[in-house]
Amino acid sequence: MINIPLIDDTLAVRAVFYNDNRGGYIDNVLGTRDASESARFRPEGTVRANGVPVSANRAGFQSQADLSNVTFLEADNSGLVEEDFNDTSYTGFRTSAYWAINEDWSLTVAHARQSLESDGVFFTDPELGDMEIQRFEEDELEDDFHNTSWTIEGRLAMLDVVYTGAYTDRDTEQRVDYSDYLFAGQYLPYYICDSSVTYPGSAAPSGTCQPPNLFVDSETDTTVQTHELRFTTPDDQRIYATVGGFYSDLTLKERNDFTYVNSVNADIFGSPGFFPNFPFTTGFTSDPGPFPDGVIFRNDVKRTDEQYGFFGEATFVAIPDTLSVVLGARYYDIEVDLEGGANGSFCNSFQPDINAFGTDISDQFNGDGQFTFRGSCDTSLHQTFTQGQTLDEIMAAGLSEAQAQQVLNALSAPDKAATDGVIFKATLNWTPTDNLLFYATYSEGFRPGLLNRPGGAVGPNNFTVPFALDTDDVENYELGWKMDLFDRSVRFNGNAFYVKVDRLQTTIFDPSITNLFFSDNAANAEIFGVEGDVTWFPAAIPGLSLYGGFSVLDTEITDVLTPTNDVVEGSELAFAPGFQGNLRARYEWTVMDDYTAHVMPKLVYSGASWSDIIEINKARIDSYTTLGLSAGITAANWSVEIYGENLNDTVGQLSNSFVFDRERITPIRPRTIGLRVGFQI
Repeated sequence: MINIPLIDDTLAVRAVFYNDNRGGYIDNVLGTRDASESARFRPEGTVRANGVPVSANRAGFQSQADLSNVTFLEADNSGLVEEDFNDTSYTGFRTSAYWAINEDWSLTVAHARQSLESDGVFFTDPELGDMEIQRFEEDELEDDFHNTSWTIEGRLAMLDVVYTGAYTDRDTEQRVDYSDYLFAGQYLPYYICDSSVTYPGSAAPSGTCQPPNLFVDSETDTTVQTHELRFTTPDDQRIYATVGGFYSDLTLKERNDFTYVNSVNADIFGSPGFFPNFPFTTGFTSDPGPFPDGVIFRNDVKRTDEQYGFFGEATFVAIPDTLSVVLGARYYDIEVDLEGGANGSFCNSFQPDINAFGTDISDQFNGDGQFTFRGSCDTSLHQTFTQGQTLDEIMAAGLSEAQAQQVLNALSAPDKAATDGVIFKATLNWTPTDNLLFYATYSEGFRPGLLNRPGGAVGPNNFTVPFALDTDDVENYELGWKMDLFDRSVRFNGNAFYVKVDRLQTTIFDPSITNLFFSDNAANAEIFGVEGDVTWFPAAIPGLSLYGGFSVLDTEITDVLTPTNDVVEGSELAFAPGFQGNLRARYEWTVMDDYTAHVMPKLVYSGASWSDIIEINKARIDSYTTLGLSAGITAANWSVEIYGENLNDTVGQLSNSFVFDRERITPIRPRTIGLRVGFQI
């Protein structure tokens, strides 16, 4: 870090440069797999590792087939075996400049750039050894961003004025091993097996299934600009207020190429591989095609989020320094738009590309009252229908009832996911003494709605993927306190709260409905909780300070909204441990008059929780406890510290995922011992 005063009390700059290289700790170990493990061949009733049996509507298409005449070639990752393969490096800088224009006005401008490079993955397979995974394609990430922000502060008569803005541009290039899709994707064998295996007619399956190693090439380009202006009246009055406005504009362009490496070798109806594939041309596309060899699916989308809001907050001081009431409100108006395509190669096995199946997102969400049916390999059925036509009229064009219903659904798709409204908050603050503060708060919040790429897809129990999601809304009731006790040697801050959640937005992966992730307003829920932190400076032991924090949660799904059995009333919310806590003790003492030494042990505990509320996707996240210790010496212009994290080397679980029917656990970093050295010049 460098601080440079250019003009005393007027202009100064600051710069921070960093290069952070973090070693890996997960091993990619030797393994093989073949297409016989596909969900296509898995029978009803099979109990998966998360304890949820395979239901009748998710049983494999060929679960009863005799596969004895099928040759399954193995994917082998021997060329990728590596210890500690998930290393990461961060390189970047931050600069800022402050200009005191005059006594009333100032300007702060900041700029930051960062480049992130990472290999491997940060999750493991609990069926293998600790910190081990089997990956069959390279995992790589390059993530670059730059951000510029500016803030103007000043006064207009009696008003304090703050305007702040920011612009961010972020680009990522990523390659992800997608081979785990084998365990959940029933259609995968169609693309890598001979057609005599997947569509044998009345005969038993025979032929060859190629190795099931898959990967995704992903590119994103995100730009965001934000602007906020606020005015505040003097806070030395009995009534003072802050009012302002906010605007943001986000554009995300994302292209994902799902590459089935060995699809080019499969004998599909007498031909090797698939004909070249091209994107839909209705609207946005980042590349005219054809897709690279082996790319079976491409998602190529542009999403825009535009929002503006106005807010205000007023404080009424009923009793100076003792009792006050704060009332606030926010108006919001948000629009989310989506265009592009999610294109596949289903019909390209026996004919040149006709843009069949997939989702023409631009057509679906352009709001023009028309929709072109593409769900058939027969191009004579690729007809355009108009809003107002009946189911019978659509079927008269040659479509089945299910196909006609798909068209009818798409004709009612919205142009955008749009929402607006007002949320409120109110707080009562009571300060009976200088050392005590109590407050009661009511507040509201929400998350904006969004559009689903696979909107309209039909699943079991008459479930239809919604084209657009509603907001999910929360009401929060909170009682809190801040206490300085025992001559201010103890500080205890905390709160107790109840949160009511309506229309909880949840991401779902269910290949029996669609091969894309989608979202739904799945449930209502409630949360009861208490959290707090304590600091104690024992007067009897100068230099000693003790810290502790805790969180207690009781969460529950109270109503199921999605019309399937994938969410269970009474179950817990995801990532909500019943108890979390931490303890730290820091002791400082003087050494040879010029130095300050310290030692600090710590303990962290997190209780068990669940990774999801969707039964087929959820897995248990186990509890864990970690121990840490640091010790060091600080002088006037230098410091040195040795530290140890996770000294008990527990395999604590930060997260768990079961979306591909296999547990993938994200562990905490294993035992880490290091040295920190700092200088001031």
